[in-house]
Amino acid sequence: MVAVAIAFGGCSSAPAGGGVRRVLTQEAQMSGTDARLIAVSAVSEKVVWVSGARGTWLRTTDGGTNWRGGRVPGADTLQFRDVEGVDSNTAYLLSIGPGDQSRIYKTADAGATWALQIKNAEPAGFFDCFSFWDAQHGIAVGDAIGRDVFVITTEDAGAHWSRIPPAQLPPALEGEGSFAASGTCVTTRPGGLAWFVSNNKDHARILKTTDFGRHWSVTTLPVTTRDGVGAQSVAFRDDQHGIVLSGGYASQARDTGAAITADDGATWTVVTRPPLTSGVWGGAYVRAEKSPLIVAVGPSGAVWSEDSGRRWAVIDSLNYWSVGFSPEGAGWAVGEKGRITRLAVARHP
Repeated sequence: MVAVAIAFGGCSSAPAGGGVRRVLTQEAQMSGTDARLIAVSAVSEKVVWVSGARGTWLRTTDGGTNWRGGRVPGADTLQFRDVEGVDSNTAYLLSIGPGDQSRIYKTADAGATWALQIKNAEPAGFFDCFSFWDAQHGIAVGDAIGRDVFVITTEDAGAHWSRIPPAQLPPALEGEGSFAASGTCVTTRPGGLAWFVSNNKDHARILKTTDFGRHWSVTTLPVTTRDGVGAQSVAFRDDQHGIVLSGGYASQARDTGAAITADDGATWTVVTRPPLTSGVWGGAYVRAEKSPLIVAVGPSGAVWSEDSGRRWAVIDSLNYWSVGFSPEGAGWAVGEKGRITRLAVARHP
């Protein structure tokens, strides 16, 4: 497919006098499926894993020139709302749904076989998203059960998942839970840092740990919440600077839809709502960029910002669910009917 370039409409944050601007390029790729694609994990600029509806998973080892995948046996009715890739052979899938429809699977042989690691034993439980600090340590978040926040962790590559005792977590708000929209409601950074967003109809909150989930703090977020609307996505570009993005089908143009932090989540400042009708369902920093560059997506399109969310430029108006970037800077947005769009940053005078 032919690549299309989108300029941000001004000079980038390059040093004064350089005259260099960043341009985002996009290229449609052939996924080989018509399933809804919901989550993406870019291990490198070559190795990417994607998950979606109907038990679907996909993998590329050549940057998306060729995609291969299938359905997890016995799980073809499940929606895999999150995927975490470790390398070209190893990945995890998280499915959603009430009770035992919420599961985590793992492959260690490039998808040839998938092992069920955990099946939710709580009838009222509902998995939302997960993330890994490294190949051994991971965290998964679910909707609160009563007034108890639900978090599980693993220290042995998923061989065992253990629930963090609710007493170690802040009490849940009534009806609190996370949006399982894109696999981006939780994010981790090295050394045991993690943040996840959670909402009820009245408040959005972010919960943070610095020690692999042993201790937690909580902060109320300044974004709009109501039934079906709230903080959907959280991303950090380093240990201090992050963004929370809000959305939902009931989103309105006047909603407060984004906030940033410069002190690891202790305080949050409202920035411009991304110009997406349904708000944002997934967002990510381009990790290879030294100055902030954020891509946000939702059912009404994709946008990007070069100034931490103060201004946004439209990429397109296609339907997306999630987006992710590799450490080298290559990115992929995924959505309805098997859509995969490759994103990259180029520089021009």
